[in-house]
Amino acid sequence: MRDLAENYKNSIAVAKMYYYQGLTTEKIADELKISRPTISRLLSFAREKGLVEITVHDSSEYLNTLELELKEKYGIENVHIVSVPEASGEQVWLHRVASFAANYLNSIVDDNQILGLSWGGTLSTVGRYLVPKALKDFDIVQLNGTGNARTINNTFANEIVLRFADNYSARANLFPVPTLFDFEQTKQAMWRERSIRRVLDLQQKADILLYSIGAIENGTPGLVLSENYFGPRDFREVKKRKIVGDIATVFFCENGSYEGISLNKRSSGPDLSLFKKVAHSICVVSGRSKALALRSALAARYMHDLIVDEPTARLVMKSGMKSPLSSRLRKRSGHG
Repeated sequence: MRDLAENYKNSIAVAKMYYYQGLTTEKIADELKISRPTISRLLSFAREKGLVEITVHDSSEYLNTLELELKEKYGIENVHIVSVPEASGEQVWLHRVASFAANYLNSIVDDNQILGLSWGGTLSTVGRYLVPKALKDFDIVQLNGTGNARTINNTFANEIVLRFADNYSARANLFPVPTLFDFEQTKQAMWRERSIRRVLDLQQKADILLYSIGAIENGTPGLVLSENYFGPRDFREVKKRKIVGDIATVFFCENGSYEGISLNKRSSGPDLSLFKKVAHSICVVSGRSKALALRSALAARYMHDLIVDEPTARLVMKSGMKSPLSSRLRKRSGHG
């Protein structure tokens, strides 16, 4: 315990010399009579523990051309394109984007707020890069249910929400209902329960929404597209309606429309109008397989903030993108 307190004390002192006084690590090492590796370790400790927050003030005149094009074409307020080494592979892109998203979130969150979270692989990766920031009277609410044919309690989704809650000293409001109900009537009945209504009310009061986009044409099977969530009739509707993606398991077509899709009547996710309404509606996307779904969501204006890797952003702006139905989807829908 004493060593930890000493670490905090020394990290703060070194951080002040490095960031406030502009001293180099070599100069600090000479002045404090300790090694440069120790100085680097203390600076890393300060960043990891949230003792230091780094903010980049981005003036519009320095926005790159691609960001400006996306903003102008889709009328989106904030676009953050993360530069990645294209040859490094999409896993590296995802981690770069997730790290950016975690730091960007810290620049927005504040006391007395509600953060709405969807769940999935992208949000799980963002959770790994969170920077600790203790907030007062802060709530985190899960946006869509996690239950499937095997279990009502999806620990993967729960862990994401709890990790964010722990990072911000927040109250975690889980949503233990099915991701997709078998029957619309069952959902309507549950939505009348007081315990469920409390979560739904928190969702509607959210100050910030953080989510990704699920892509139907994903190169690898998505969580919601597994057999545990979808049945044959669901796959048939995906094909018939030309559904390209989902936000918090609310599905939308290539033209961005989500209305009239029977899947959504059984979905536990919020109406997509919520994502248009909330001022900080932050969409985090990485990977070329999500480009078509992202384009459709942008056209429908389901976000105010976009964080995306550069190759995916370029593909979104590319004309003539097609949506061939994957053989995997044809097989599961019973056609082919």
